Amino acid sequence: MRPTLYTFSGAPRGWRVLLGLAFKGIDADIRILSVSERDHLKPEFLAMNPRAKVPVLTSGDTLLRDSIAILAWLDKAYPAKPLFGETPEQAAIIWQVAMECREYLREANRQLLSRAFFTDARVPEAGSEDDQTFQQEAALVHAECRYLESLLSDGRTFMAGETPSAADALAYPEVRLLQRAVETRTGLMTAAGFGYPPDLYPNVATWKNRLNDLPEVAATMPPHWQDETPIARSA
Repeated sequence: MRPTLYTFSGAPRGWRVLLGLAFKGIDADIRILSVSERDHLKPEFLAMNPRAKVPVLTSGDTLLRDSIAILAWLDKAYPAKPLFGETPEQAAIIWQVAMECREYLREANRQLLSRAFFTDARVPEAGSEDDQTFQQEAALVHAECRYLESLLSDGRTFMAGETPSAADALAYPEVRLLQRAVETRTGLMTAAGFGYPPDLYPNVATWKNRLNDLPEVAATMPPHWQDETPIARSA
């Protein structure tokens, strides 16, 4: 049965699942919920997830409401092109990277990108208490970018090997959201040290652009981005 995915446009956890579907070539019914219409608080959605969060995936009698659980289920339901590797060694590497992205990169990004996308994105006054907080937020993201850079320093094509995996599905939305912030919140992100990511993290930039160029990945881009005009370019 064709799975149905419920998510928000640009939601990083839902984007993970979109990428998992894309990497495996699975045709799914994608339902983009409206934040402004509070679709996640409507009775029909709360019946699927009382926590009112995305993503949610349904397929026949199966109902899942956690991105990692969904990716794991997809691998069992659709064994071709495994997201978690074919050997114990591959599985170990993929799970390690994926879970570190889940625990650390997502949290670091959440703080900085909330400032970029959900406030007026002003650069804090130098030396202010808010500036100190901002610098700490930026430092956390840079630390995680250095971690990703080190992973890719051995010349591997993707985060955990030579084919896209769950590790890429978790890392890519975070890096691509950083790129979007650089494009649309240039002043703030430059102040955070992200004006030209390839200069700082060339391996990450090459990996990101490799995924950017895949048609199946391009198809996962947040629909609402089409209505926004970037004011700067991130290579």
